[in-house]
Amino acid sequence: MLPHPTPRLRFREMTFADLDVMSSMLGDPVVMTYYPAPKTRDEAAAWIEWNQANYARHGYGLWIVETNAGDFVGDCGLTWQQVNGRSELEVGYHVRRELQGRGYATEAASACLNFARDVVGVGLLVAIIHPDNAASRRVAERLGMRHLEDDGGGSGGEHMVRTVIGVELG
Repeated sequence: MLPHPTPRLRFREMTFADLDVMSSMLGDPVVMTYYPAPKTRDEAAAWIEWNQANYARHGYGLWIVETNAGDFVGDCGLTWQQVNGRSELEVGYHVRRELQGRGYATEAASACLNFARDVVGVGLLVAIIHPDNAASRRVAERLGMRHLEDDGGGSGGEHMVRTVIGVELG
């Protein structure tokens, strides 16, 4: 199961053949500014494994996003995240540094929102965003998302406030 292609983009599942491009993107300090640190090659491999496990368990995860010509743009998709002690479906996205600012994240995330509503059937879709990440917040707001709450969680024992914005799909 994949989101429908958009006018400029298509989706496919991640494989280990994507390790070089994923490692490059997830290891880029600019792309990963609002993460604790850029990811190593081993962490990028674990990212791919995590998404493959999500495909097997849920039928979706973060997908590779490519232009219709087959050029790597980034990743975007749906993953279950803990928000203030409960599971919420999140839309997440990363775009290669040199392609940022061209609307690719919004276009891909919109297709994933439609997938969440039409295929997954969830009533709420969230985005968990670092409070200082204005660009990511603008993408989510273009999807119709609005501030819901703050979350003091984070993965790996981090204690940072994350802004949770969302949109009802029902």
